Amino acid sequence: MRRLFLFVLAAAVVGGAAFWALTRPAPLPADTFAGLTGDAGRGEAVFHATGCASCHMAPGATGEAKLVLAGGQAFPSDFGTFVAPNISPDPQQGIGGWSLMDVANALQRGVSPGGAHYYPALPYWSYARMQPQDVVDLYAFLQTLPADATPSQPHQIGFPFSLRRLVGGWKLLNSDAEFVVQGDLTEAETRGRYIAEAMAHCGECHTPRNALGGLDTSRWLAGAPNPSGQGTIPNITPAKLDWSEGEIVAYLTSGFTPDYDSAGGHMVPVIENMAQLPESDRAAVAAYLKKVPGVE
Repeated sequence: MRRLFLFVLAAAVVGGAAFWALTRPAPLPADTFAGLTGDAGRGEAVFHATGCASCHMAPGATGEAKLVLAGGQAFPSDFGTFVAPNISPDPQQGIGGWSLMDVANALQRGVSPGGAHYYPALPYWSYARMQPQDVVDLYAFLQTLPADATPSQPHQIGFPFSLRRLVGGWKLLNSDAEFVVQGDLTEAETRGRYIAEAMAHCGECHTPRNALGGLDTSRWLAGAPNPSGQGTIPNITPAKLDWSEGEIVAYLTSGFTPDYDSAGGHMVPVIENMAQLPESDRAAVAAYLKKVPGVE
């Protein structure tokens, strides 16, 4: 019995050490942004495409107040309720004291400046597909926004999901920064893929998830239950979305469908963001959606 106990204890120690090593946060290489200079003008377009304000503005914000990224919106899920933090340039309550690498590691690796894992409510595996120059430009634009001293509110997450180290295990199983739609793409389809899969992170809502909350890419954009528990998020593959490319562009511009219905819920700020991009970008997204494999 003593030998068995020692064996089990040793196995537990080795297993624990292996888990600790495998689940450690993995930041970006130090030279990721070497030689790049940010441009706030270009960063504004990246800001709209990535939808930062949609999640990080204060609840109910309208007009120019949407640019005050004070946080506070709640996002329910099967694992608890996540509350968007303050990412305004405030040096104490926001990210005003963060370096470019701090912001980039959060955005593309889900790693905090202190080296902790962020929950994947922040869609970092989508943002991981972003080009370094776009990240640098976004950082430059974020620094121009109004600072706000509202403290970030804690997530409402119960045990065991409250153990952040477990997110490292989730990352091991779900870290995939490769583009989903592959094959020969036109220039417009490639641009649309970049906007939809990386910056606008369309798959985060429109793709169903597995039991651990990872995206089921075999059913890419095939629709999913609404995390709020109210209704479903629609299938936007060609198997269900039969709109023409022009109709998709019109929807992404105005929010009106071909049958004169209108966007609702979280799609409203998505439309507002898309409408601020060049029409060529909305046309590129439409071309990309026609290239996505249809899923019934």
